[in-house]
Amino acid sequence: MELDAKLKIKDLVKAPNIAELLNDEDLNIIGQAAHDGWETDKESRSDWEDKTSEALKLAMQVCEKKTFPWEGASNVKFPIITIAALQYQSRAYPALIPGNQIVKTRTYGNDPTGEKTKRANRISNYMSFQVLEEDELWEQNMDEVLISQAIVGSAFKKTYFCPKRGHNVSQHILAKNLYIPYYAKSLESASRITEMLYYSRNELLSAYRSGLYLELAEEIAEDEAGNSEQLVSTMTDTTDEAQGVHPGMDDPTQPRELLEQHCWLDLDGDGFQEPYVVTVDRQTQFVLRIVARYTSTDVAKNGRGEITDIKATNFYTKYTFIPSPDGGIYDLGFGPLLGPVNESINTILNQLVDAGTMQVTAGGFLGRGAKLKSGDNSFRPFEWKRMDATGDDIRKSIFPLPTNEPSQVLFQLLGLLIDYGERIGMATDPLVGVNPGQNTPAETSRSMVQEGQRIFNAVFKRTYRAMKEEFRKMYDLNAVYLNDETSFIALGDSAEDFVFRADFMEGNKEIVPYADPNLVSKEEKIRQAMLLKQSAAEAGGMYNTYLVEKRLLEAMSVEDIESVLPDPKGPNAIPSQPDTKVVIETMKLEQKNMEFKMNLQLKMFDLTQEIEYLRAEILEKETRAMLNMAQAEGVEAGHQIAAIQSGVSLLKQKQDGLIAALQALRDVSGMGATRKGIVDDIKDGVEGVDDAPDDQGVVEETGNI
Repeated sequence: MELDAKLKIKDLVKAPNIAELLNDEDLNIIGQAAHDGWETDKESRSDWEDKTSEALKLAMQVCEKKTFPWEGASNVKFPIITIAALQYQSRAYPALIPGNQIVKTRTYGNDPTGEKTKRANRISNYMSFQVLEEDELWEQNMDEVLISQAIVGSAFKKTYFCPKRGHNVSQHILAKNLYIPYYAKSLESASRITEMLYYSRNELLSAYRSGLYLELAEEIAEDEAGNSEQLVSTMTDTTDEAQGVHPGMDDPTQPRELLEQHCWLDLDGDGFQEPYVVTVDRQTQFVLRIVARYTSTDVAKNGRGEITDIKATNFYTKYTFIPSPDGGIYDLGFGPLLGPVNESINTILNQLVDAGTMQVTAGGFLGRGAKLKSGDNSFRPFEWKRMDATGDDIRKSIFPLPTNEPSQVLFQLLGLLIDYGERIGMATDPLVGVNPGQNTPAETSRSMVQEGQRIFNAVFKRTYRAMKEEFRKMYDLNAVYLNDETSFIALGDSAEDFVFRADFMEGNKEIVPYADPNLVSKEEKIRQAMLLKQSAAEAGGMYNTYLVEKRLLEAMSVEDIESVLPDPKGPNAIPSQPDTKVVIETMKLEQKNMEFKMNLQLKMFDLTQEIEYLRAEILEKETRAMLNMAQAEGVEAGHQIAAIQSGVSLLKQKQDGLIAALQALRDVSGMGATRKGIVDDIKDGVEGVDDAPDDQGVVEETGNI
């Protein structure tokens, strides 16, 4: 394809629509080449389209009218593909979208300041907000992808920035609407990828008036005049037959088909093709738009300034079910895998039903001698008919058609096919919730389920890998189109949060889905979380208890975990509370201490009374001493002096003993001394004699005071 265009790379990457820079001749060549390439790719996969159409009919239980072996014969469709697809979708959907957190940002290396963790949290929260709230159809598209992936084998997501909506969009593209060359081994290496777009008249006018597309004035006039071509979309027969609808004739609102082709063109005239997106009207092959899918930084040059390589931006992500063993670009799903088995099951099942019908309703042969009335001679329940003939004549004139009952061999073969079909479709009894038997041990059933999920786990990991690729495309778009600072409502927290464009400037290898690719079953996740919590309890303080509890709540699909279990380092952290056991023991000790003090006060009151009694006794002895001193006045002077000194010494000894006893009372009041022991010590002090061992009243059980 030779073009006259000699544009510069810097002008090509900045142009909003390169078609405005090209002449009509070049545009005609590009439009014709895009249309021819699409037709070539469409023809190369015609057999695949037929097989996919038949698989969709089986999955959607489309019952076609049968005329063999007779009109209205049995036409049962066994739902083996339907059950298998629903089983996969019902397990993968909640596993991939477990809650509010969909995207996770991993951190590598040391993080002494915590900045890496903060950045990772900002990116994770914002991208989860993007897919769940900003792009409102993302979750619905993901739901459709899982069903289409299971039946067809390949499903596609197109991730791009929508200027009209002002945010990233990740849209489900049916495999029937995405045409890939036969020789392509991957989407990245494909020479072209053509997507069939359907635009209404208003959508086309909006694109024209906003400057997105070149205007097709004459085509719009044809639409208004009602002379437009009746469009025939590809692979619509299946949808028509399954849903019972079909496009109306001469409907003025029918959409127009556009071809959006991601291809390579040489628009700078250096002989090296660059990647572009070319949008062409399918009917007229008129080029509506051309835009570069690369930037200046994606261009690699040698020392002579020649282009050696260009990194093209790929908008599509392929969700693979089972890779094609022959290396083809379209993968295998339950439709191609189970289609032949399903057809055989349907055939045998209908033969058995038809055989039963023949045995019940079969007629026979009537001889000439049978004297029957004309009209309907078939029998209804409890009906008797009169004949002008004897029984022997009836037996000679009527011969029933010989028929066989439904074959037991066919019935056994039917069971064999269903059994192996269920194994391929991962729809065996334990995996669909059917009790394998009342005497089957629980551990045996659990092992059967785990073994039966091995194929499913492999498919789930492929889906996880594709989802990771999709999120990394969104990450790269944020680095280009996001504002320097963007506010959003963080899911799971009522506070407004912020994210920065600079957060997305680093490599995208940190971005992964929040789902665990190794755990699919919810019960398996809960069991692992419970074992982790048990290990954490036995290991003491070696585990991060907050993360352990959070994983358990996530496994149980608890909503708004941040409100139930706030991050201890976050703004909503609950002040640390002491251990309940420690609090209870402390309260018990305080209660005992209060009881001890109350008892001590009561005992001190009793001791006060005892001390008053002892004081009275001391006064009595002092009085006697004074009396002895007075009597001693009549004795000789020497004897008098000795008597006085003896009395004074006795008083001093008693006073010292009393003071020592009172001091001992203060010292032992908190050590568990008994009242009797203290009183004995006081008496000993008063008498000046220690008539008991020192530990008699001091060393007792605590709390006896």
